[in-house]
Amino acid sequence: MGAISDKLKGKAKQVEGRVTGDKVRETQGTVEKKKGDVEGAVDRAKNRARAKIDEMKAKRAARKATR
Repeated sequence: MGAISDKLKGKAKQVEGRVTGDKVRETQGTVEKKKGDVEGAVDRAKNRARAKIDEMKAKRAARKATR
């Protein structure tokens, strides 16, 4: 959930910076949005790795059960 909130806050800061002409605020927003993108990618990779591990454990258990 942190990734989504970072992306939303970042986008809001970007827009605020554009509207007010504050380049620093716009850059802060861009950085925060990118942080959310990275966190989201890391979370997806962790979820895929956990799913693969669970799949391998299930296959191993099935092989042991048939012996």
